[in-house]
Amino acid sequence: MNAWTKFRLQNSMLIAMVTANLISGLSMDLLILQGDAPPPPEIMTIANFLDLTFIPIVFFISVGFTIWYEQPIRRFIGHLAAGRTIAGRLRRQARQRLLNEPFMLIMVSWSLWLYATLIYSGLFWLNHADPVEIHRALFRSLGNGLITVVVAFFLLESILQKWLAPVFFPEGGLSQTPRVLRIGLGVRLAALLLACNVVPLVTITGSTQRIIASSSDPEDVISMIRSAILYDAVTFIVVGGLLTWLVVRTLSRSMDEIIRVLKHIRNRDLSQKVRVTANDEIGYAGDVINEMTEGLKERDAMQQSLTLAREVQQQLLPPADIVTRDGLQMAGQSVYCDETGGDYFDIFPMVREGRRKIAVTVGDVAGHGIPSALLMTTVRGGLRQRASLPGTPAQIITDLNRQLSRDVDKSGQFMTLFFGVFDPERWTLEWVRAGHDPALLYDPQSDRFETLKGKGAALGIDDEGSYAAATWKHFDAGQILLIGTDGIWEARNRRNDMFGKAALRDLIRQYARHDARDIRDAILEDLDRFQDGSRPEDDITLIVVKREAVAA
Repeated sequence: MNAWTKFRLQNSMLIAMVTANLISGLSMDLLILQGDAPPPPEIMTIANFLDLTFIPIVFFISVGFTIWYEQPIRRFIGHLAAGRTIAGRLRRQARQRLLNEPFMLIMVSWSLWLYATLIYSGLFWLNHADPVEIHRALFRSLGNGLITVVVAFFLLESILQKWLAPVFFPEGGLSQTPRVLRIGLGVRLAALLLACNVVPLVTITGSTQRIIASSSDPEDVISMIRSAILYDAVTFIVVGGLLTWLVVRTLSRSMDEIIRVLKHIRNRDLSQKVRVTANDEIGYAGDVINEMTEGLKERDAMQQSLTLAREVQQQLLPPADIVTRDGLQMAGQSVYCDETGGDYFDIFPMVREGRRKIAVTVGDVAGHGIPSALLMTTVRGGLRQRASLPGTPAQIITDLNRQLSRDVDKSGQFMTLFFGVFDPERWTLEWVRAGHDPALLYDPQSDRFETLKGKGAALGIDDEGSYAAATWKHFDAGQILLIGTDGIWEARNRRNDMFGKAALRDLIRQYARHDARDIRDAILEDLDRFQDGSRPEDDITLIVVKREAVAA
């Protein structure tokens, strides 16, 4: 910040206030003197004396008050120009005074012009001046005050928004500053109404009354009134046009800034921010848009993180389709209702007693989303690690539950699990059910469904809990095993109807002669048709295991 910029910022409001008083004085002199006869010499003497004494005194009082009031503002600018650290207390005080300064300066100026009204008209009255002269003094001071208030309001607001607000509020937030007066749209419209309607009406009325009282010749009165109206009209058209231009410029600057940023947001560019320079309704809208943009940035960042987490979680799942050399077909899939989910399925080899076995498992964490996904990955890692060590399926799940219960203690989280181990040599299935829905086993030869039940609470509830295994002694050719989560049969459509397990059994029966992959796909496709575009409320996971039929 150079010296000129510092001077301009520190004195712009003061210069604007002096300019407003000069404009009002020149305007009123033009409006009053253009048709009036000169006052008597004795009145001119009093008026000149007051002009030479009272006006300088008032000028220095108003300037001194302004400089005193602006002390925090001037210190703020000085610290900024010198590169010094600005204390929080000074920052708050400077911002509050800056936003209140237009109202404060207008109030002081109006008060001084009211005081001038009393001084000029009072002295004229004490010196037995003609009523026309008293009226002219009264009208001149009040008119000066009104014009000063109107012109100063728009000048000060324009300077505040164009020069000072960007320095004091680089991040916006004017509407959030406490204990300040607001320059709202209603205040602007009221000031514009005062400038373009009330002040001209008062001026023309006062001039007309004074002209009528000063002359008895009708022709002279009509001529002077015509001249006064012409001067008044031209003057206020110019002033009104200037003030209207200031209002339009101020409002359009704020609206153009908002529109510019909204266009970037529409194009998914969140790098732009609204440059907020007003503490009115438009400025508040700009602050809200900036907050919304920051929220969208956070949402995008979170969305990217969730997408990455989803990719990582999907990579933890086994291949969707597996066919062993023993003729065991396995097809699984998880469909999450959020970016990440708590459902889990896994297929991995195990070695027990020198024989190769295949573990299949499906789990369902209570809830869904990030917390459930974290618990799901914990269970996956713990299960795979424990399964690589010696032990029966029941011992594996018992140890897994003990460790998980300690990890999630007092969190309220838990997980249901169905853990099965196939022995391709003997074609047996040994399983442990930890609070999970029973698996369905379908035998197409007898057209019968079996539910693979078993006792055991969900994982993570009781670290002292133990589990027992059950065995299906012969997994025959053509038999189908389906392990799923409740997101399948509890899925609902737009009419709030539930999919149900009966529909699931019908699909298994209908596609029993197909491969495990076809059965899985048929179930997911029919479920999607049933939901008819309604958003799933829970994760959906299933594994279909089928022993290939023996060729005839």
